[in-house]
Amino acid sequence: MGYAVVLGEALVDLLDTEYAGEPVYRQAVGGGPLNVAVAVARLGGAVQFVGSLGDDVLAGRIRDFLAGAGVGLAGAVTVPVPTALAVATFAGPEPDFRFYGEPPSYGLLGPDDLDTDLVAGADVVYCGSIVLLQPPVLAAARRAWGIAPGLRVFDPNVRPRLLDGPAALAGLRETVAEFAASAHLVKLSTADAELLYPGEPVEGVATYLRELGAATVVVTLGPDGAVVAATGADPVRVPAPRVRAVDATGAGDSVMGALVADLLVDGEPTDPADWHRRVAFALRVAGLVCEAPGGAVAMPTRAEVLRRFAG
Repeated sequence: MGYAVVLGEALVDLLDTEYAGEPVYRQAVGGGPLNVAVAVARLGGAVQFVGSLGDDVLAGRIRDFLAGAGVGLAGAVTVPVPTALAVATFAGPEPDFRFYGEPPSYGLLGPDDLDTDLVAGADVVYCGSIVLLQPPVLAAARRAWGIAPGLRVFDPNVRPRLLDGPAALAGLRETVAEFAASAHLVKLSTADAELLYPGEPVEGVATYLRELGAATVVVTLGPDGAVVAATGADPVRVPAPRVRAVDATGAGDSVMGALVADLLVDGEPTDPADWHRRVAFALRVAGLVCEAPGGAVAMPTRAEVLRRFAG
């Protein structure tokens, strides 16, 4: 089994909660790609995080957390800015994020900062999320995508509050099409699909991305499971397990992490039914994540998933 490279953002989430009857913010290491990397490691995969980190105490905590989770940092660079913050408020289990930090610490990895040997040695390369709105990181991601020798996986992970009007959305839509065209796997959420392709059913979005060139597309549907469009098969809905959700932070990232971990072990499935089985397991991982507060800190081990959903 080789290793995965996850290129994207790491930041600190401030999660709205209460203490002694008063509103407070609980600090948690976060960022969609960071969550993916931690999920891969917790599920037994070898993974390297590639991205830019600030030069403050919070960045040190991010590094310590990733190292403690078993995530490699050979491709992470330090930049002279404070760590970006994502303030999350909740209406039910789904978080609403607002981002702080200019320039954002996660947006300063340029193509010349990329460890090309690290990327060229990876069996799986992940790119995506809000870093693609930052021109330096988009250029780095394009370089990584171009030299990746193995499987390429992509997740747009759209955050509408970071999109500055219709032109920015149109630009992101072009970026998604660019990466999807040569991806072995694209994962997006219902919210991503609705924002990028308004009015289109999720099955239609999955089919469209496959027509662009993506080998397999997975659209997560929250508690309703996921739509899977694999090579040679019509889109299929895979149900999610019933869980006691308290916090959906990182749930979609855990789906991607579980799929990457399985790609490292068994490679790319040739039978659509194998994709359906893998997505079913990934949805169980996400269900367990939803039963605990936080994102990266809630990522389970494979043994914990099997124990929770035994039988």
